[in-house]
Amino acid sequence: QVQLVESGGGLVQPGGSLRLSCVASGFTLEKYAIGWFRQAPGKEREGVSCITGTNGRAYYPDSVKGRFTISRDSAQNTMYLQMNDLKPEDTAVYYCYLARGPDYWGQGTQVTVSS
Repeated sequence: QVQLVESGGGLVQPGGSLRLSCVASGFTLEKYAIGWFRQAPGKEREGVSCITGTNGRAYYPDSVKGRFTISRDSAQNTMYLQMNDLKPEDTAVYYCYLARGPDYWGQGTQVTVSS
């Protein structure tokens, strides 16, 4: 039974930091490509970061590059997204994503960046 559970979202002021967690069950996290997406109100879902299962290579779009860092803890079977220097435009629901064909999604965790 594949399951992805996100946590760590919340309210933060611009320039602040948050660390999101995604606990995986039903599979070994490090064997598959896994990443984060986000969706803001009125916008389509956007890829934020992903990490490959074979060599752990990380990818980031320009919108978050240099501010966000993806990582994984094999012992805990958990993926993290460290978000620094947060901006109001980062406000969105963040989703954990597993590329397996079929794909799997977590339930999402809300991140709000506001003064």
